[in-house]
Amino acid sequence: MGTRMRALLFALAGLAMLDAASGAAAIDFYAGRQIDLIVGSGPGGGYDTYARLLARHLARYLPGNPAVVVQNMPGAGGLRAANYLYNVAPKDGTAIGTFGHDLVLVGLLGRNASVQFDSRKFSWLGSASSFADDAYLLIARPDAPVKNATQARVPDGAPLLVGASAQGGGSSDIAILMRDTLGFNLKLIPGYPDSNAMFLAIDRGEIDARFTAVSVLQVTRPQWLKPQSGMHVIVQFARATRHPDFPDVPTARQLARSDRDRALIELAELPYLLDRPFVAPPNLPPERAQALQQAFASAQDDPQYRADAARLKLELSPVGGDEVLRAIERIGAASPDTLDYMKKLLTNTGGG
Repeated sequence: MGTRMRALLFALAGLAMLDAASGAAAIDFYAGRQIDLIVGSGPGGGYDTYARLLARHLARYLPGNPAVVVQNMPGAGGLRAANYLYNVAPKDGTAIGTFGHDLVLVGLLGRNASVQFDSRKFSWLGSASSFADDAYLLIARPDAPVKNATQARVPDGAPLLVGASAQGGGSSDIAILMRDTLGFNLKLIPGYPDSNAMFLAIDRGEIDARFTAVSVLQVTRPQWLKPQSGMHVIVQFARATRHPDFPDVPTARQLARSDRDRALIELAELPYLLDRPFVAPPNLPPERAQALQQAFASAQDDPQYRADAARLKLELSPVGGDEVLRAIERIGAASPDTLDYMKKLLTNTGGG
């Protein structure tokens, strides 16, 4: 056997021993412990549903099989939870979480004084959905004054009252973006604490419309997707092409008034590649970060997990932590003009 071959075999043996040692250390740590899964929204919404699904299956793939317990931490469109995970949660592998994918962009641009995290430095587990079979819809009540995109662009018509979470949250930002890039006549009604509160506001007639995903509607308001409901879908966002269930509803890209506006829309759509993100705090011990990442990936392929997701009508198109980081790099590579607009938007100056 040659010298180089012996060296390679020794190196591989060493790596195997290190992996075994890391696995043993993770088992010793996790056995008998509890992992808190922090959800940046209230019970019953889309992020909560995905989190509770993962919590039921993740422990089987973690060394030591710790308990996984969901804890809701709504506030500021998920910002409270993101700040907590980054700064306060234990950095030992006993805390993971999920929050609005829009906060990934917020954390990158660094212009919101309330943001206390860097999106690139979380320990990324991955995302349960890359939005491949989903769409983000502006959907309105049957009696709303605006029933389609053409009516939404009438400047002196009745404005569409659109509910949103706290300013700086995704629903708020996308509404402003649609106003600026598509010329929609929208009046933002912010301050709703979570998705469920916005659904109730539409039911009570407090607001005309809201932005929400098809996957969320399938779980929480499936009747809204039926033609007999009378609900109006105005535009679909985060789609390069029209969703097959809404062939007559234009995409935001199709309605963009200029190349610049289309570039802004495409930048804002990039975070949807990590639509249901799961993270751990930064600076975890490497063997625990690896254990969490591997467990997340294994759970996504679990037949029972997938069967439960299908029963709940959840869209699954998972990506791993490395793919999330590549998407984050693409966001950072956007042109200075588009990044400047997004910075202004996310500091609530409304863009230009």
